[in-house]
Amino acid sequence: MKPTNLHTQIFLDSGDPLETKAMIEKLGFLDGQTTNPSLIAKSPVAQERLASGNPFTQEEVFEYYKTTVTDIREIMQEGSISVEVYADAETKADVMIAQGKQMATWISGVHIKLPTTAEGLKAARVLVDEGYNVNMTLVFSQAQAAAVYVATIGAKKGQVFLSPFIGRLDDIGQSGMDLIENVLKMYKEKGDGHVEVLTASVRSMEHFLAAIALGSDIITAPAKILSAWKENGMNVPTDYTYTREYLSQIVYEELSLTDDVSSYNIQHDLTDKGLEKFVADWKALFEVGKA
Repeated sequence: MKPTNLHTQIFLDSGDPLETKAMIEKLGFLDGQTTNPSLIAKSPVAQERLASGNPFTQEEVFEYYKTTVTDIREIMQEGSISVEVYADAETKADVMIAQGKQMATWISGVHIKLPTTAEGLKAARVLVDEGYNVNMTLVFSQAQAAAVYVATIGAKKGQVFLSPFIGRLDDIGQSGMDLIENVLKMYKEKGDGHVEVLTASVRSMEHFLAAIALGSDIITAPAKILSAWKENGMNVPTDYTYTREYLSQIVYEELSLTDDVSSYNIQHDLTDKGLEKFVADWKALFEVGKA
């Protein structure tokens, strides 16, 4: 069962309903789940079909995604499930909005995952105003976090998640945990609580425990991390320092949360690369065997 002293929500990062079932049985709970195109493409059913030389049509890809999250919802009947729109660097807000609204009809409790780009922020504003839930993904900077806050002002608590990808920052030699700490500090000191920080791209138990100790609202982690946490007694640290000598510090920035959303520099190379990867994984589902 969930430790009584744990105030962070624990999500599974997976596109496989069987992992959902296994984690609920192992942990005794799950607060939610995150999915994305890469995870869906890597799921056993999708991989088996591709291995047989039978790629999906584009329509079948979305139907498969719908079936997958429907299966997850049947297993985990409460809690948020994040479902990601298909978007590349050129996708306009109106296309994301239409996709997101359709995905929100698939199951209850959907958070529509949108990229933290200028068009993604426009889509978030419209969707939040119409009562939909959003999860702003591929976040790699404090400026992006500030822009998400401003773009969704007026949202209710629980409507907006912010997903900083800490492992990918570590990959380029920057301390991803610093970003979590900086965003939490900024929101606590200057915000109204309407954006919840969802620590993502969790690569290790150190990442996981450090995010708990920092007070991340939510952590999403793969099954192997959650399993290891269970096997080590489901520790809930209140003080935990994640340090790697080879990682450079990400310094806290004094940013306003009242400026115009367009004033923030939200461009980040890792956001661009993340979008490219999701698109490539998505297209792989229906381009296998094509010349």
